[in-house]
Amino acid sequence: MNLAKRVLDLAIQIQQIPAPTFSEGVRGKFVRELFIQEKLEDVSMDSLGNVYGRLPGKQKKAKALIVSAHLDTVFPTGTKLQIREEAGRVFAPGIGDNSIGVAALFGILWAIREQKLTLNHDVWFVANVGEEGLGDLRGMRGVVDRFGDDVIGYLVLEGLALGHVYHRAIGVKRYRITAKTRGGHSWSDYGQPSAVHELAEMITQLTRIRLPREPRTTMNVGVIHGGTGVNVLAAEAKCELDLRSEDPALLARVASQVEDIILHWGRDGVKIQAEIIGERPAGEILADHPLVKLAAVCLYAQGLDAMLTTGSTDANIPLSRNIPAVVMGVTTGNGAHTLNEYIDTDPIEQGMESLVGFIKVVGN
Repeated sequence: MNLAKRVLDLAIQIQQIPAPTFSEGVRGKFVRELFIQEKLEDVSMDSLGNVYGRLPGKQKKAKALIVSAHLDTVFPTGTKLQIREEAGRVFAPGIGDNSIGVAALFGILWAIREQKLTLNHDVWFVANVGEEGLGDLRGMRGVVDRFGDDVIGYLVLEGLALGHVYHRAIGVKRYRITAKTRGGHSWSDYGQPSAVHELAEMITQLTRIRLPREPRTTMNVGVIHGGTGVNVLAAEAKCELDLRSEDPALLARVASQVEDIILHWGRDGVKIQAEIIGERPAGEILADHPLVKLAAVCLYAQGLDAMLTTGSTDANIPLSRNIPAVVMGVTTGNGAHTLNEYIDTDPIEQGMESLVGFIKVVGN
């Protein structure tokens, strides 16, 4: 069986194990057992649920390369994880983000051994938790805390990113905003404040904040809920707000405007509360950094163009701490975070070759 097929088969196994953010334990234990079967050294799972395994290099005191892929998915417990195969595609929730990424950890290891490569530097394979949603990169924070800055750098695997090299990290700030009122009956108490109405009006005002196209800056209310009935003045309503920017200073300025609107929302009978529920720090390495250039060369060697780009990934954490990191992909596909997510199977071979090529150079 060729390498690409082995990686795909393992990705399907992984995809069938539910792993919502904060509930990655079963999938993590599965990966830990595979690390043990592969005879990696120092296999462990930390208190967060991150799984580690070390492939030793020849040089005992040389810096290590960290290769990571996140375990978690956006799909809640109970989601049907059905698989459908069509010509050249596999459809399955979470197959690309990030089951194929986790499987690629093993694909890299298998290729190293099949090619009888001897590396000078240790390579740590890490399957981490908490990348999606409100996980707030907690897993990668723990990983970087563990290894510190005495490493070569990080190679972060994202299943659907083949052809892209992420080397700049978008800053993200997230809020949960709650409106509270006394509530009441929609007829007899008409005229009294409704938490739903207040929150809707506030969202309208927030979305009037002018955001520049350059540096790219975005705002999104992704979740909103509240109220108890169609004829009830809502006593409580909540929303979750996501702010992003390529420029940390601009993100701080927009966040300040948001907080000012919330702070001065003074109306009788209305209480507004806001809490920060996520912060992803920004950071970058330059396009001419050796790891970025190497990632591009490895893609070119497979006949692929390299798009240098910006994103919000696990790489945010090392990049924000001035530790070199790049994100590379395994294959192409579409529909991430939807039930119609799919991966293209043919490009897996190119993706694995590019990743192994990267490890060959960095590991020596």
